[in-house]
Amino acid sequence: MRLLLVEDDRMIGAALRKGLQQEGHTVDWMTEGTGVAPALASAAYNLVILDLGLPGRSGLEVLAEIRRRKESVPVIIVTARDGVQDRIAGLDMGADDYLVKPFDLDELAARIRAVMRRQAGHAAGLLEHGDLALNPATHEVFRNGQPVPVSGREFAILEALLERPGAILSRAQLEDRLYGWGEEVASNAVEVHIHNLRRKLGDAVIHTVRGMGYSRQKPA
Repeated sequence: MRLLLVEDDRMIGAALRKGLQQEGHTVDWMTEGTGVAPALASAAYNLVILDLGLPGRSGLEVLAEIRRRKESVPVIIVTARDGVQDRIAGLDMGADDYLVKPFDLDELAARIRAVMRRQAGHAAGLLEHGDLALNPATHEVFRNGQPVPVSGREFAILEALLERPGAILSRAQLEDRLYGWGEEVASNAVEVHIHNLRRKLGDAVIHTVRGMGYSRQKPA
């Protein structure tokens, strides 16, 4: 998944970005709130991790603007403010979860998975379609119940396709999912990853829709 991390504490931000990248996520990190709206307009983020005590513009102001603009992206607040009223304000303003610092990275990762399951409309821990199953917690892929080793970016492509198995995702949409700010993207990177997935899982696991992109489900 591609995440937007908004955290002004550089030590905490660097640790969160590194830990979430090790979880297999693409993470863009900013240290102030004024750039959040332009960032959301420029890339397709799966989730925002938002601190409240930001310089210049508070996290609650940022959250209010996100929801005022009808952005449906999930938001998890991470903050040192542990008062009940602070939690109520954040959740009532549109946050999907609220986590008080200090917290364990494993808990944040689990909360991200839980929010994304709710967003996708299912409660199960696995993403499944046909004979293919993914476990977002362990980054395992199974076909017909048998584990198949894949790379982190191969997993990210499969995850994007299984979240919306009937949708057609363009190459640009998949690139947005795989690569963050400042990362160089080879012109054929997505095609290479899909070629490798087909080699490991079979040609029918991903369907090419000419001129449009890729889908898990064969278009009618």
